[in-house]
Amino acid sequence: MEDILKNKESQLIESAMSTIINEHIKLIHSINYNQLAKLIPTINNAKHIFVMGAGRTGLMMKASAMRLMHLGYQVHVVGETTAPAIAEGDVLIAGSGSGTTSGIVRAAETAKNVGADVICFTTDNTSNLATLANYTIVIPAAQKQARDENVSKQYAGSLFEQSLLLSFDALIQTLWDLDGSTAAELWKRHANME
Repeated sequence: MEDILKNKESQLIESAMSTIINEHIKLIHSINYNQLAKLIPTINNAKHIFVMGAGRTGLMMKASAMRLMHLGYQVHVVGETTAPAIAEGDVLIAGSGSGTTSGIVRAAETAKNVGADVICFTTDNTSNLATLANYTIVIPAAQKQARDENVSKQYAGSLFEQSLLLSFDALIQTLWDLDGSTAAELWKRHANME
């Protein structure tokens, strides 16, 4: 009986993995890669890059900040004690599925007021955050409170968060390819006090 149960659980896990992967395969054909490519000059010319997101999206943004740091960019996570003031010539990269998270919208307003550029990743190109942004990357995933199984069977915005990380990783990979640095050069910037 235990083997049958394990087999059933294994099949359920495999089915869940297939569902997640298939959602991403569908989604990658609906992302506007020209929008992503337009970010490259802004990122390359930024004095400082600030990243921000709330909750699980914030975790994806922190992972992206680390990857940017490995490439040699001056990057800060908004809200961390070592983050300086944003200024003209800087860029804020904000992730918000709804584009309405109040703290993120306020940060974008601050960035705009000092002359910094704003990049947003969202599901809604008409949101407050998207309206403030210089560049908006739309990830066509369901918002966390919208249960639309035609878009995603996953819970509460999971597809957006996963796709945000994958989209940012594709951007990072492209920045690295264009930069030409070796993996050994990037490794020198990797944390050595873990």
